[in-house]
This record gives sequence, C-alpha cells and structure tokens, in this order.
Amino acid sequence: MSKPIWIRHAAQLATLAQSSKGPRIKEQMSELSILKDGSLWIEDGIIEAVGTSAQLAEKYKDRVEEAEIIDATGHLITPGLVDPHTHLPYGGSREREFEMRLEGATYMEIMNAGGGIHSTTRMTRQTPEDELVVQAKRRLDSFLKHGVTTVEAKSGYGLDVENELKQLRVVKRLNEEHPTDIIPTFMGAHAVPVEFKGREEDYVDLIINEMLPAVASEKLAVFNDVFCEVGVFTPEQSERILEAGKKYGLIPKIHADEIEPYGGAELAAKIGAISAEHLLKASDEGIEKMAEAGVIACLLPATALFLREEAAKGRKMIDAGVPVAISTDCNPGSSPTTSMPLVMNLACISMRISPAEALTAATYNAACAIGMEEKVGSLEVGKQADIVLWNVSNYQELQYLFGVNHVKSVWKKGVSVI
Repeated sequence: MSKPIWIRHAAQLATLAQSSKGPRIKEQMSELSILKDGSLWIEDGIIEAVGTSAQLAEKYKDRVEEAEIIDATGHLITPGLVDPHTHLPYGGSREREFEMRLEGATYMEIMNAGGGIHSTTRMTRQTPEDELVVQAKRRLDSFLKHGVTTVEAKSGYGLDVENELKQLRVVKRLNEEHPTDIIPTFMGAHAVPVEFKGREEDYVDLIINEMLPAVASEKLAVFNDVFCEVGVFTPEQSERILEAGKKYGLIPKIHADEIEPYGGAELAAKIGAISAEHLLKASDEGIEKMAEAGVIACLLPATALFLREEAAKGRKMIDAGVPVAISTDCNPGSSPTTSMPLVMNLACISMRISPAEALTAATYNAACAIGMEEKVGSLEVGKQADIVLWNVSNYQELQYLFGVNHVKSVWKKGVSVI
C-alpha cells in the first residue's frame, strides 16, 4: 500500500460535489461546493475523506505521522480538468494553413482544395504507429502541465480501415503507458477522403460495413462521432452512421452546426447523442431540442478564436437548460492548443459564461460528456484522486488572470505527476 496523502489548508477547495446525478444545468453549473481551509485525505489513489482541515485533523489524528502532508495554504484546489473533445493522435502540422486563413482563405476552401483534414490524413497515413505514439505522448504531457488529467481522443485522420485502426491502437497504447485517462472515439466520418470524391455514399457504406465492425471487434472505441456539415456528411448520412454504431454499442456524438446551420443539434437530440460539439451556428430550435433531450453541448471557444469566428451561444444554451461542457478541440488545423485554462478564460470572455460555470464545464460536465463522471470531475469520497493545486487563491482569480498557466501541482490517481 502507498503512503496516505493529506492535502490541507487550501484557501478554497472547489469540490463540485452535489447530490444530483447527471450533467448540471442552469444554476447548478454555478454551485462549486467550496470549502474554505479545505482538506483531502487520499489512500491508494482514491479520495477517502473531504472536509475542512480541522475536520480531517480530528478524523485522522492517530494517523498523521504516517501521511505525506501537502501544505496548500493560499492556493485553490480543483478536480483535475477533463477535456472531452480532442483529436489527439495525428501526424504532421498545418502552420501554413494558419497563414493562408490570415490571408483570406476559409477553412472549407482550404479543405476542398485538398488541405485541412485531407492534409493531415496524408501525413497521418505516412506516419508509423510508433511515431504517432511519441507525438501524441508529447501532447498528453502538455495537457498534464495544464491541469488536464482525463481526455477524450478521436480518430478521423486515417479515413480508411487500416489507418483508423492505427490511430485507435495508438490511443490504446497511450492508455497503457501514460498516467492520463484517455477515452477513445471512432471518427471515421470526419471527412470523405479524396479517393472517394464523387462516391460519398460508397464511403458511408465503407464506414458502416467495414470500419465499424473492425473497431468493435478490437474494442477500440467507446463513442462514434460524425462531422455533420455542408460539404462533409449530410444529416441523413450522419444518422445512418450513428445508428449503425449503436448496434456495436458505440455511443453517438456529433460535430454539429460548426460552419453553417445544418440541423446537427436537432439530429443530436433525435438520436440521443451524449453530446453535440462545436454548435457555433446551432438554431434556437436545435438548442431547445438539446435541452429537452439532455444532450450535452461541448463548446470549443479556442477553435472559434483560431478561425476568427463568433463563439457559440454558451450563455443562451445554459439559460435554456442545456448542460454545457468546454474543450480545447486539440487538433492541427483549427485549435492546436492543449491549454484548458485558456479555454476556461475564453468561455468567460467570448461566451459570457461565469467563472464558476466555466469550471463546472471543464470538470464535472466535461466528465459527463465522456461517461466518466463516476470516477472523475469532482472531489468526492470514492473517486479517483485527480487533483490540481493552482497558484491562485480562488476560482474567480483562475479565470480573471487569463492566458496564464497557474498550475502548481497535479496528482493523477493520487500520484504526483507535475
């Protein structure tokens, strides 16, 4: 057995503990369950007790000498951040496209000319699996340094059976080799590859009849995601792919209404998706239907900033009763960042989400968006000891001092990793 850890005297311990289950909505997103002079007792990677420092001093008065004591005086403690939408394993880089967009080219123009997702697909296909592991591990290390202890990771840069499986095997290997929890998503429907141009229905059939069975046979994914967008996959094609994935036990997610209003939010509600991502152009009807169905809106403010687009209507979604999560959307084309602290800042600045709501969106609701809320996302007895100690004294300061990485220390399953 490992030595117990006692973290004590936090200026604020934001536990995010609540009695209600499921993703949090409306005013629930502002309830952080903060303890002043907060304290945690950890054993074998699990939180054994949460309370004030005085309460835990009394509870463990006979065991203090055996514990490793961490003094958190003057610091904020939160759950480890959860990033519920990343494109973690990929080859190459696309900095030239960033320059092209600044010169006036749009995201879809670049993609339709063979760049964008197609460019990364070429580089990912050419990159050996071992090298993809090395590159993705560097990104995971950077996530940890920014307080992120759990991430979702999508395929979608292979776009054929062999290379989609390669990406997902990279995720599986990293789950075994890296301290971060990584939740895999199959996204063969990220784009129609260039070799299928003009034969889009044939590619949909390939996903349904070959890719999905292969992914399921190796148990390489938990979720199935589709880019439902004009010029990519239609709502009808997206529904076919997501319904086919359900037959293999894959939970539907959907990239929805990013570039144009296209009915993606409505489709997410119709098929019972766990989450809908992006949603910059989601209609009022789509927002209403998502609220009714309990679909989590996974919003990506860094992507909007990088593409110089207006951010999603986060304030409106929360007020409408949609549970909101936020994410980096870490990918080489539209959001090459691993900074969830920056994403929280941007959620406040560009979407009028409050500092408390932003923290909930980056922890508990983000965990709900990838089915991990029973293990991570809040600091409660029985959960994994995924903890961040910040160089600020309160949660408002964390969002107020923007563009800065305030991480002091990170524990994953009770092990110090930063």
